Amino acid sequence: MKKLSLIIAFLFLFIACQKEKVDLIVINSNTYTVNNSFDVVAAFAVKNGKFVAVGSNEEIQKKYQSDNLIDAQNQTIVPGLIDAHCHFYRMGLQQQKVSLEGTKSYDEVLEKLVAFQKEKNVTFITGRGWDQNDWEVKEFPTKEKLDELFPTIPVAIRRVDGHALLVNQAAIDLAGIDENTKVSGGEIIVKDGKMTGVLIDAAMDFIKIPEPSKQEAIQGLLDAQKICFSYGLTTVDDAGIDQNTIELIDSLHQTNDLKMRIYAMISGDNQAQIDYYINKGIYKTDKLNVRSFKVYGDGALGSRGAAMRKSYSDRENHFGALIYAPERYREIARQIAASEFQMNTHAIGDSANTWLLKTYKEVLKNKKNSRWRIEHAQIISPEDFKNFDNILPSVQPTHATSDMYWAQDRIGKERMKGAYAFKDLLNAYGKIALGTDFPVEEVNPFLTFYAATIRKDKANYPEKGFQMENALSREETLKGMTIWAAYSNFEEHEKGSIEVGKFADFVILSQDIMKVAGKELPKTTVNSTFLNGEKVFKN
Repeated sequence: MKKLSLIIAFLFLFIACQKEKVDLIVINSNTYTVNNSFDVVAAFAVKNGKFVAVGSNEEIQKKYQSDNLIDAQNQTIVPGLIDAHCHFYRMGLQQQKVSLEGTKSYDEVLEKLVAFQKEKNVTFITGRGWDQNDWEVKEFPTKEKLDELFPTIPVAIRRVDGHALLVNQAAIDLAGIDENTKVSGGEIIVKDGKMTGVLIDAAMDFIKIPEPSKQEAIQGLLDAQKICFSYGLTTVDDAGIDQNTIELIDSLHQTNDLKMRIYAMISGDNQAQIDYYINKGIYKTDKLNVRSFKVYGDGALGSRGAAMRKSYSDRENHFGALIYAPERYREIARQIAASEFQMNTHAIGDSANTWLLKTYKEVLKNKKNSRWRIEHAQIISPEDFKNFDNILPSVQPTHATSDMYWAQDRIGKERMKGAYAFKDLLNAYGKIALGTDFPVEEVNPFLTFYAATIRKDKANYPEKGFQMENALSREETLKGMTIWAAYSNFEEHEKGSIEVGKFADFVILSQDIMKVAGKELPKTTVNSTFLNGEKVFKN
């Protein structure tokens, strides 16, 4: 009997030794793989930073062993989330400036500025986040109170969308501009013959805000990473960064201080930068992908800078404007089309979308896999939807639920039919990339999920959802935040789903976003975030 027991023990040991040793095993989970079949599995194994097996508890445990076993206890797991359009570096820098998000009046903005300066005592006050549409008086502020509070210290604070800047007289004097200064692609707002202090789009370039130090830049990137990991983001598309920032990101990646995967959209506002990167060629590592240019087509709807085909409904004979002359977009597009780079253009108004779609079509001709993107694709003329057949829409669902209170006043009922039309855009292209545009909107991707599917804001408004004919299904939305976003970055073979051979980026959630009641979606939190199978955040 003793001999038989030894034989059995030996057999069990032999069988165990036949199992492949891996770095991590997850069992008893509710994992949405987001593969082609949208399979839901219980378990997976990770080795050398990649998924090596996906399947049932029995399949995984029979073949693999690990010193690191996670019993998920039926928690929901999804692929690492991807924000297809954000401002990662800018948001990081914002952590070191005055934050004006959520302010309910101009007086509250002023209070925050005074408190900030009392604490920081800086020589140039900067910040971001005010939105006059959230105030009782929904009009642009003017600089008189700023001048009283800060007569000698320059102040320059950006509107939430980044397309309007409020400055005081000290900043204006430093820039050397006045109400007669000519602007192309923007506006200096004047009232009663005097500058109000509000500058729109290209006019903002006159204000020379001091550049952050290298240490401030590094801290900004690390701060942004910490915030993003806490929300389950493992890849971010940073829309419009320069060479210095890209090289700093790469250096921090190499020292492993920065782990966030970044799809870098090079700022296309500088011709020298376009020339440099096209000559240099695509640069790709496991964490950094430099292969696209971000170009501004027009301004924002909230500041009436979006280029419209007909006059704004709430401002007679005002049409917004393209940032550049129309021919300039052709020049940029032709140069990029002759390379392997992608062109991603900000287009809000129907006029901007029409022109950019036409320009894309002209220069791409028969190129089938360029994956050029229209960023925002916010207001589309009915006849233009068909032109998204090979142009990828990249949208931010919370823009719809932020703008819905006042958008119809801006553009009228008829044009609203083609506004925030996510389902129509998805049907036209077959895929849609979803992001937030943070810090314009909140970083929280579960608000993206909520806005895309339920079409309400955090106040549960409107009762029946906003333009529900353009809501996305939950499956479509999760794809837009994972595999379709990866596709928009030419990265669908390495991330975006939980499949063998892909990076082991995944997120453990507090609830099942595919089944929980719609009103509960904004309450979703992240329990843990994993990058390459390594835990980078724990709640």
